[in-house]
Amino acid sequence: MLTRRIFLTTTLAATSAAALPAWAASFEITRTPAEWKKLLTPAQFAVLRLEATEKPFSNSLKGESSPLLKEARKGTYDCAGCALPAYSSDTKYDSGTGWPSFYDAIPDAVRTKEDNTLFSKRTEVHCRRCGGHFGHIFSDGPKPTGKRHCLNGLALTFTPA
Repeated sequence: MLTRRIFLTTTLAATSAAALPAWAASFEITRTPAEWKKLLTPAQFAVLRLEATEKPFSNSLKGESSPLLKEARKGTYDCAGCALPAYSSDTKYDSGTGWPSFYDAIPDAVRTKEDNTLFSKRTEVHCRRCGGHFGHIFSDGPKPTGKRHCLNGLALTFTPA
């Protein structure tokens, strides 16, 4: 017998699942949008969960900014959503684009997917553990990979060595 409680519980569960993108279920760490909003700042949520992009050179969005463009110490750049180490300072370089750039990620730290927005085909880069959006990968980087991981500083935190 369908009771009001069963109906409401089932409807709520279906609605919550529909609010998450299909690929979100494939990550080790999954949270609802409301849970992410409690853990992240508004700008981090916009970048990591909504795939927003901070302004170049100021690395700012929604009144928040990141100092990581100018960070020069040895250490790791970690996902701001789940703290997974994603990039080493050894692969960071100044691309002149206004965003922190790296020529490679730490092995098994990131995943990519095709992005066909803005009338072009690009490669998005995401945290492999929580799916947080870091930025894009382009084929105009330095050796040895020839890749430029052009990232939002607000998507990352820095851990000194």
